[in-house]
Amino acid sequence: MSTGDLLSIHPSELKFPFEEKKQSSSCMQLTNKTDQYVAFKVKTTNPKKYCVRPNGGIVLPGSTCNVTVTMQAQKEAPPDMQCKDKFLLQSVVVTSGTAAKDVTSEMFNKEEGKVVEEFKLRVLYILATAPSPVPEGSEEGSSPRATAQENGSISAPMFDSVSRSLDDPKEKSSETWSLISKLTDEKASAIQQNQRLRQELELLRKEINRSSTGGVSFVFVVLIGLIGILAGYMVKK
Repeated sequence: MSTGDLLSIHPSELKFPFEEKKQSSSCMQLTNKTDQYVAFKVKTTNPKKYCVRPNGGIVLPGSTCNVTVTMQAQKEAPPDMQCKDKFLLQSVVVTSGTAAKDVTSEMFNKEEGKVVEEFKLRVLYILATAPSPVPEGSEEGSSPRATAQENGSISAPMFDSVSRSLDDPKEKSSETWSLISKLTDEKASAIQQNQRLRQELELLRKEINRSSTGGVSFVFVVLIGLIGILAGYMVKK
């Protein structure tokens, strides 16, 4: 806080949260320490960059006045976040009953016998604080489903959906293993039948060789052919 005979100023520095391409504001409070009307005026070394509201006015005896300084959006941050801009606040005692619209620049001209207090305020840039993330639906009017999920619970419809998604793979897996088991059993049975047919064919050939005297009869040849065809069919199956 800066203080003089007329006004006390808080804070004594103008701090602006800096974020590229966004406006930023800083406020100061002027308090009249006297029992007289005090006029004030705010000046800056860079008037195109800042907007001061109000930039001048009257502070009544023992009362306060708030001044807001808005910095226009900047394209980029200055080197090392240092700012050379300055503000000057001038104050002077005026006649009782003076209104803010009556304040002129001439009131602050330094003349003999006239006290004009001046305070210089420097500008500081501070890094803008990132806003805390707000989950969707966290404001008033949020849906019960969103609230339940944020609290770590799951609604009944969602729970059923999740259960089905977990159960379906199990059912599909059970059906697959059942089919594989069935095919394996059929293959094993086909192999056994094929082996049995081969054994019977071999016995039949031996019988034919023992019983034949000058060649194999036509009936035996046909029978052997049929057995061979049947054996091939079973193997393919």
